[in-house]
Amino acid sequence: MTTSSRVPRHLPDDGPRNATACLEQENAQLRHAIGSHATVDQALGVLIAIHRIPPDTGFEVLREISQHTNIKLHTVAEMVIDWALGRQPLPEPVGHELGEAMQRHSR
Repeated sequence: MTTSSRVPRHLPDDGPRNATACLEQENAQLRHAIGSHATVDQALGVLIAIHRIPPDTGFEVLREISQHTNIKLHTVAEMVIDWALGRQPLPEPVGHELGEAMQRHSR
């Protein structure tokens, strides 16, 4: 018999207050993940529209920029969105890596 539960298996044994705190922390982490995912999707849309590339290539470009600049993916995505909206120019390392990634993927 298989049972499933939405309660994490790592709940502490020291009472419901601590269990509630763990669930609240997990919910906060999930909300952050959802927000980051939406930001990455928006930046992906920017790259698709501007460079006329397929979605999987756009994600690879964002991932490569993140890896080569050592900047978290969601932060790179925020920079791309701000650039597209005219709020600020792309920081030099991000702009450089974007150009390099687009050259690699246009071959």
